Amino acid sequence: MKAIICENYCDPDELTVAHLPTPTPEDNQVLVKVLAAGVNFPDTLIIQGKYQLKPPFPFAPGFEVVGEVIECGAHVRSIKMGDKIVGLAANGHGAFAEMAVVNASEAISVPNEVNHLDAVAIYTAAGTSFHALHNRANLSPHEFLLVNGAAGGVGLTAVQIGKSLGATVIAAASSKQKLKIASENGADFLIDYQTQDIKQEINRITNGYGLDVCLDPVGGEIFNTVSRCMAWGGRLLTVGFASGQIPTLPANLALLKGYSLVGVYWGESIKRNSNQHKTNFVEIFELLRIKKIKPNIHKIYALAEVPTALAEISNRQINGKLIIDLSK
Repeated sequence: MKAIICENYCDPDELTVAHLPTPTPEDNQVLVKVLAAGVNFPDTLIIQGKYQLKPPFPFAPGFEVVGEVIECGAHVRSIKMGDKIVGLAANGHGAFAEMAVVNASEAISVPNEVNHLDAVAIYTAAGTSFHALHNRANLSPHEFLLVNGAAGGVGLTAVQIGKSLGATVIAAASSKQKLKIASENGADFLIDYQTQDIKQEINRITNGYGLDVCLDPVGGEIFNTVSRCMAWGGRLLTVGFASGQIPTLPANLALLKGYSLVGVYWGESIKRNSNQHKTNFVEIFELLRIKKIKPNIHKIYALAEVPTALAEISNRQINGKLIIDLSK
């Protein structure tokens, strides 16, 4: 099978297209003919040896995949040949290839009315956001929700899902252009943290009440600021550290406001509670059907263009999903 090959730690432009043996699914796995793969920032790290996962060489990067099942492991009962599924490539890599293996317990069946590009475009972002807001924060109607990094993949989907759950959504981002995108996707209030004082704006918007929920994929100083803006009984969701800075939370802040710091590790939650994962996606696909969630696809590439896509996502200037389309 054709695949993007990483033969040693390298920059994106050093990746090549070559042939790898078609993987064989284990008893609880399925083999899919890849229709499309999502491009994500960790893909740029794994090829440089800067990610916690370090596969043996040579390997195909990419972990987010949608495809048609062409072989089922001996113990697979919930999926059949010909099904269209979306999920994470087994072992965390291998999606940038013509064939990929997915753990059957983690695979999500894609409804017929959902095309493969939309399925992979929303998979990680919507999966993470819905798990964070619904399962971890138990977000309720009329609560104040702040979404940091509100124009990013997880952030923008969190704005959409927050609105669908009835929250008052405050979007925070680093430019007017990004805030315009958040506004177009339903945000009620906007904060530009390059030009505005976040704490003052939160106090103004909530009339001094504070935040019931904050979803933060950014970390750094922004996290430090919002940790001082939580309402009594609030939930501060830590999703990631796009700023590159892992913050430290003074425990007295949580004590004085009675709020909770809640970790959101979506990838691990899939493994530990696959039934919840499948239930979540029934609701996510319904939100997609009624257009409460809207895929935000920035650009579509061919398999040979993976190096270009990885270079583009590395500069962190895109607003939307990059997808590798192998369906043609």
